[in-house]
Amino acid sequence: MLDVEELVTDYGPVRAVDGVSLRVDEGEVTAVLGANGAGKTSLLRTISGLERASSGRVVLAGEDITHTAVEDIVRRGLAHVPEGRGVIAELTVEENLRVGGLWRRQESASLEDMYDLFPALRERRSKPAATLSGGERQMLSIGRALMGRPRVLLLDEPSLGLAPVLVAQIMSLVRKLADTLGLTVLLVEQNARSALSIATRGVVLNLGRVVAEQDPDKLAADDRLLHAYLGF
Repeated sequence: MLDVEELVTDYGPVRAVDGVSLRVDEGEVTAVLGANGAGKTSLLRTISGLERASSGRVVLAGEDITHTAVEDIVRRGLAHVPEGRGVIAELTVEENLRVGGLWRRQESASLEDMYDLFPALRERRSKPAATLSGGERQMLSIGRALMGRPRVLLLDEPSLGLAPVLVAQIMSLVRKLADTLGLTVLLVEQNARSALSIATRGVVLNLGRVVAEQDPDKLAADDRLLHAYLGF
């Protein structure tokens, strides 16, 4: 469903993504791990069109989207939930969700679908997003992305700043979406243990390069690798 081929992203003289290649099949969850500065966020931003690739290709369902406009990438079925739970604070929960469906128009998911996935949002549907807790904001960010019925979902640090019980809920939801909807997920995380617990495969980045790609169980058991690149 998603192929990244020798992708390079430069910020002036700084090479943030250095020849990354990876593949995520339909219904898979691929966890991208690495320390701060490893290039994880830059990788997602380049895939979704927010940053321009210096070279390489991004292929979505067999179609090259490398230099496609962001709004067209969304229409073709790729959604990106950036780090930081970027909800529109002044809008209500329901208005935030409706914004997520605008690009797909008649193909968008229903509000009831989202409230079934996130019961806490149903209770807060008429409240401004500014009044939500951190966990509720993360649910809203994911729900807004899902309103466009994406085939591929990019998630950047969804567990950041959340209590362990909420982290477990978010990770369980991601696995459920892959299993029940066939959603393809590329998950960037520093919480390696949680990410690997739901992943189909794990990829480790260091200085913009892939240094390991393994079965998640093997990766979680590789103490040398975890210590060298993830600080465990």
